[in-house]
Amino acid sequence: MQVTETLNDGLKRKLSVTIPAADLNSRLDAKLEELKGQANIKGFRPGKVPTSHLKKVYGRSAMSEVMTDAINATVSDTLDKREERAAAQPKVDLPDDQSVINDVLDGKADLAFEVEYEVLPPVTLMDIKGVKLNKPVVEVTEEEVDAEVKRVFAQNRGYTDKGEDAVVADGDRLGLSFVGKIGGKEFEGGSSDHAHLTVGSGEFIPGFEEQLVGMKKGQTGEVKVTFPKDYQNEELAGKKATFDVTILHVDGPNEGELDDDFAKRLGLEDVAALRKAVRDQMENALGSMGRQHMKRQVLDALDEGHKFEVPAQLVDAEFNTIWQRVVHEIEHHGRSFEDEGTTEEAAKEQYRRIAERRVRLGLVVAEIGNTSEVQVSDEEHQQALIAEVRRFPGQEQQVYDYYRKNPQALASLRAPIFENKVVDHIIELGDVTDKKMSREELAKLIQADEDEVPEEHHH
Repeated sequence: MQVTETLNDGLKRKLSVTIPAADLNSRLDAKLEELKGQANIKGFRPGKVPTSHLKKVYGRSAMSEVMTDAINATVSDTLDKREERAAAQPKVDLPDDQSVINDVLDGKADLAFEVEYEVLPPVTLMDIKGVKLNKPVVEVTEEEVDAEVKRVFAQNRGYTDKGEDAVVADGDRLGLSFVGKIGGKEFEGGSSDHAHLTVGSGEFIPGFEEQLVGMKKGQTGEVKVTFPKDYQNEELAGKKATFDVTILHVDGPNEGELDDDFAKRLGLEDVAALRKAVRDQMENALGSMGRQHMKRQVLDALDEGHKFEVPAQLVDAEFNTIWQRVVHEIEHHGRSFEDEGTTEEAAKEQYRRIAERRVRLGLVVAEIGNTSEVQVSDEEHQQALIAEVRRFPGQEQQVYDYYRKNPQALASLRAPIFENKVVDHIIELGDVTDKKMSREELAKLIQADEDEVPEEHHH
């Protein structure tokens, strides 16, 4: 076997490989010997077919299999010898001339072919000890617990339809449709055919709910509001808007007290236990939001600390996945890139940078995980599978079977667990400063993270 390197440029490699005819023929003989025991040919007892006759009958198709096996084995051995890891499946170019291939298939000629691939770059890790991180700390106040307990009470005490002559009062639960306009023009996300709202819950923009009080079922009215200056959608922040609102149905709250009996109906011992459950839930939600922001800081630090070329093949694959989703989103909402304040070219450039960041971070995370001996246990993998299956109520069995039959899909469930364990490992080694903030400030930080680089995920 002869291997000549014809290109070595950055991460790109190209090799010229020749496998001698003698090698192929001896592999073919071994293959025919294997077939001998299985071949069922008229006029011969099983296992007694002469090799020369087998060669006549099966020679070419067996040689074609032998060629494929020889190419795969040769490419794999060559990369091992060169101590290189291919970023993706190497591309093999066989001779175009069919007569040359025919000579190889007939065992008369050497097999010469080209192999092209990109290598995974060596990753030199930054010092991950003492990475500076801010840990968001959000206090849950008694007032917030009160408000949330009231909401739980309002949601669970039940409602009764107030009938055809219903008039909206504070505390009622409504079905409503609305069309929102700014400067007389409808805006995205400002309309709904059938939304639900509890009046006085503060779920909608300040000033919206109060204007519904006194409206009748079936009535259409105009509601005027101003979006808060710190509204999370910057395009709407501080703008005046009108909503044409139609009341579809009105349900009034049932009588009842927020007492121990109510808590028992929810399966809790008393009001104190209900308050504790509500507080725990709020603290857990804030904890996971805080961790999300810390994870982002870790990934940003890793991105900042590692600048190396990444394989174009991997970036292309990641970019194509992202781009398909972006185009689908845009088309699904009947929007254009111009509506989003950009152009297709600029968006492509932005998402290619994001794809490159993800690939680089994927390689860095893998390297840190390997050097720090981060392991994903079978039990953790199993839990991830169960969590995934539960996301599809009614189709659990199909989803479970899909993962069992697709090892690659099953392996993909391991990647996010591995990544999170690496992030936790870096947080443990980090220089962490507690930073007190409000829930709104934390939500804004997470929104800003998303706007800058949407939805991290690595493979």
